[in-house]
Amino acid sequence: MQPGRRTVCGALTGALVTVLRVPVALTVAGRTDAGVHARGQVAHADLPSDLNPEWMVRRLARLLPPDVRVRAVTPVPTEFDARFSALRRHYRYRVATTPYGAEPLRARDTLSWPHPLDLDAVNAASAGLLGEHDFAAFCKRREGATTVRHLQRLSWTRGADGVVVAAVSADAFCHSMVRSLVGALLDVGRDRREAEWAVALLTRGERVSDVAVAPPHGLTLVGVDYPPDDELAARAAVTRNMRRSPL
Repeated sequence: MQPGRRTVCGALTGALVTVLRVPVALTVAGRTDAGVHARGQVAHADLPSDLNPEWMVRRLARLLPPDVRVRAVTPVPTEFDARFSALRRHYRYRVATTPYGAEPLRARDTLSWPHPLDLDAVNAASAGLLGEHDFAAFCKRREGATTVRHLQRLSWTRGADGVVVAAVSADAFCHSMVRSLVGALLDVGRDRREAEWAVALLTRGERVSDVAVAPPHGLTLVGVDYPPDDELAARAAVTRNMRRSPL
């Protein structure tokens, strides 16, 4: 929720309040930058126990704007927390490398890239970024927030249609981290930087100004993973503990 600004959280909360006629506090799995898409976002709220999930999905479809949809409503244990119980988040970044750019029907979620893209160099640099590190060089710092993250997947593939897809997964992401990773690696792929340069950024303890931030529209949150029900509370307790930089 952001005062005076249209957000997905605000639209969904407003629709829930209209349906239930009581205040609703919504907790989401994670924030996305303005302009970033999400087709796998997860949120939780305390709702009446006798609520019919299918009815709620249909009711929300009538109230929500056309660019916001709720695909399912599911009862969960009281220990479930959409944010703190999450094990990892999955993103995809789409880059069209064809001479004509992105297909018109995918222009809203695909970056048109007018440069060559060496996937071998990009994947070599990506492999060096995997693991638990302080990603301060790739993050917009927030007061009191850690920039230590466990990057579990960062791989690039090119489809027959000429679209390159970067698959990025981590336990969590700090502000602008995915877009900064993509921006840095695109510079590697167009031979403006060496692969070692991207990896060396992990030794920097602050935001680096020469790391390009890729445009938001190419990025989509595609999924969030959670543990079994009997491990939800333990996972939330672990996540709430402040991470410290690895030695």
